[in-house]
Amino acid sequence: MTDSLHGAAQKLAQWGRECHARGWVLGTSGNFSIVLSREPLRLAITPSGADKGNLPPAQILEIDSNAAVLTGTGRPSAEVALHLLLVRVRQAGAVLHTHSIWSTFLSGRHAAEGRLILEGFEMLKGLRGVTTHEHREVIPIVANRQDIPALATEVEQLLLRHPDSHGFLIHRHGLYTWGDDFEEARRHLEVLEFLLEVVGREQTGGKEAPIRR
Repeated sequence: MTDSLHGAAQKLAQWGRECHARGWVLGTSGNFSIVLSREPLRLAITPSGADKGNLPPAQILEIDSNAAVLTGTGRPSAEVALHLLLVRVRQAGAVLHTHSIWSTFLSGRHAAEGRLILEGFEMLKGLRGVTTHEHREVIPIVANRQDIPALATEVEQLLLRHPDSHGFLIHRHGLYTWGDDFEEARRHLEVLEFLLEVVGREQTGGKEAPIRR
């Protein structure tokens, strides 16, 4: 699925404002991308260090398969390697990464298990290919690293072990999800963030997430 840079920039800027309003990308956290073309590979991606709640479309970058900036100023997030990985391994048409309270909390709470299980929720039917609330969604959890190439290698291995997953968590960091196109990726993000909050509130007795230990 392809998009024009102008159209993709409008979508990413608007989605940044919506995610910021929901508390999913506070500060300068999070990054989003949309595939513009596959041959040659071109991505529209949010720039590093940008406030997603106040991100004009003109700041969206166009990059190539080596993460070189072709259009725009600034640089993409260091985590651009994960976006490129998901485009290659999952054939993603869009990749969305958030730093919500509940993804951060649950990624720490379940780190020892290496995964979070979501099952029995009607909301799961919003994920591509899921047709019943009895679906068992495995959300793998990977250790956080500042060494992004090493992190990308671990994530690739994780994706190969969990070919049916719709997202993964980075320990005390946040959620990555994707879709065949931007609309599907956005739906997956809304579904998974909803379920993370439900599970988090269940595990804390309905209280706010106790991030600090």
